Amino acid sequence: MGAPATGAAPIEELAPAKVNLDLYVTGRRADGYHELDSLTAFAAFGDRLALREHDRLELEITGPFAAALAGEPDNLVLRAARRLAACAGRAAAVRIVLDKRIPVAAGLGGGSADAAATLRGLNRLWRLRLTDADLAILAAGLGADVPVCLAGRPARMRGVGERVEPWDGLPPLPVLLVNPNAPLATAQVFAALRTIGSQAPRAWPPPCAPDAFLAWLRVGANHLEAPARRILPQIGAVLAMLAAQEGCALARMSGSGATCFGLFATVGARDVAAAAIAAARPGWWLAPSTVGAAAGA
Repeated sequence: MGAPATGAAPIEELAPAKVNLDLYVTGRRADGYHELDSLTAFAAFGDRLALREHDRLELEITGPFAAALAGEPDNLVLRAARRLAACAGRAAAVRIVLDKRIPVAAGLGGGSADAAATLRGLNRLWRLRLTDADLAILAAGLGADVPVCLAGRPARMRGVGERVEPWDGLPPLPVLLVNPNAPLATAQVFAALRTIGSQAPRAWPPPCAPDAFLAWLRVGANHLEAPARRILPQIGAVLAMLAAQEGCALARMSGSGATCFGLFATVGARDVAAAAIAAARPGWWLAPSTVGAAAGA
């Protein structure tokens, strides 16, 4: 293992979990990629990265989901570091410690969030002073979810993920993330999608109070939920248990699954629900958090 080039404190970055509050598949392009329209939010919960100067590029993965990435030949974090270094005309000499807390293949954009956090962190560590627009160009070449994760704020995501429109109308809401501890490959879910464009996205509301926003959101959908449930029926059990909790205003699957979320009226109701589900299903993964204006705080 190489020695660090400096004893300076590392740069730290949160890679917040991405939550698709709704997700419409609006079409399929000639190249096989699907067109999406999604209201995307970010939780206060996520992975954490520590980056410091080093004599070479090195990645250490720790945390509860480190083992799930052990067999990856080329992590998105490494690809992001090399891509930014090439853009800056410098060596990708950095040691990155990734504390992996977001489940892998869970519909929470964990890998994309990590890549986005790497771009943000290295921009600071190397004092590159690249603009958000500069970084967005690099992010687009790393994966469909990386551009929206780079912004890390509520946004409408369209196209294949390249069209990101920040949206300030999302009030802070308590959320409970639940996964049946089963990975689900995004490609497999899209392959099982039978109907495309069956429900068009609604007109977006102006900023409003939580009750009005939740009423609007309840009319929505996640078009990937049906194919995901056919592949992994446990998703139905997760959604049913979330919906049955007192104070749960909405239960829905995020992204391509298998993680589902419950939005709650109060933090207290969320925490009671978390305790009840953890007791009933000790093998499931849970994360109480917040989405909206306070996410990442």
